[in-house]
Amino acid sequence: MTASFTPRGATLKSRMASVGAIAVAGALLLTGCGDQTDKATGGSNTNAAPLFNQLPKEIQSAKVIKVGSDINYPPVEFKKNGEVMGIDPDIADALGKQLGVKFEFNNGTFDTLLSGLRSKRYDIAMSAMTDNKGRQEGVDPDTGKKAGEGVDFVDYFTAGVSIYTKKGANTGIKTWGDLCGKKIVVQRGTVSHDLAKSQSKTCQKNGKGKISVEAFGNDTEAQTRLRGGGAVAGSSDFPVAAYAVKTSGGGKDFELVGEQVEAAPYGIAIAKKNTQLRDAIKQALALIIANGEYDKIIAKWGVKEGAVTKAIINGGK
Repeated sequence: MTASFTPRGATLKSRMASVGAIAVAGALLLTGCGDQTDKATGGSNTNAAPLFNQLPKEIQSAKVIKVGSDINYPPVEFKKNGEVMGIDPDIADALGKQLGVKFEFNNGTFDTLLSGLRSKRYDIAMSAMTDNKGRQEGVDPDTGKKAGEGVDFVDYFTAGVSIYTKKGANTGIKTWGDLCGKKIVVQRGTVSHDLAKSQSKTCQKNGKGKISVEAFGNDTEAQTRLRGGGAVAGSSDFPVAAYAVKTSGGGKDFELVGEQVEAAPYGIAIAKKNTQLRDAIKQALALIIANGEYDKIIAKWGVKEGAVTKAIINGGK
């Protein structure tokens, strides 16, 4: 069950081959699509971005991709001085340069993002969302039954789940099994939430006390509850937990315990029917990986261990 990151192992030769292949594809793309008429506006398309013509016409007209995101999950996405920043916004900006459009982040609670996508409030959801089969197929994690239309994912990062406690007060917690009979705080609708509920059932089957799980609308609220002594532990994605440990109270509030588990890809969620947008975003991700822009963003936020080496659709299990 325990999983850890594997360092990126792309060799220079394979990277150069990847760059060459994408460059050739880009040249063919520009040759085939560079002199088209924009039917949505009735005028000539002068957008010089290499993948603009691969986008659906309605997005070409709007020149905006509406993003649903829980903008309270540092360092993945958060606001500082009114500006949206973090890993996801930086990657979205880089993708936007290749696509010739702006990614417009709209704040929403995490557990409503996929319903917002289904209702077409958003074009995509990008919010440290784990790509897994349940979300791909629209299956409710509690009942195991079909609950709605699934989504496709373009995978762009890898992260596991971590447990953290108040500093100096981990009470012997090293694994999820050590949480039996204790209380944990999590963000509602996340993998941490699902894992806590699943582990609680295991605790009960083994004759131990169930885990009391308190779920909040965002991770900041969960951290506040833990900081105030309302639980013995919290859990969130490793980059978020590590950031909280480093920054909260100047590094004096929390500590990570044990190893991260359930390492899985983050994916940009896109409606199943919107294959044109999905494929355009995948191509844009491949380009920023090849040209080095992706690596710069990942290094900026200190999360190199979670970097991907290629763009994949629905790589989650």
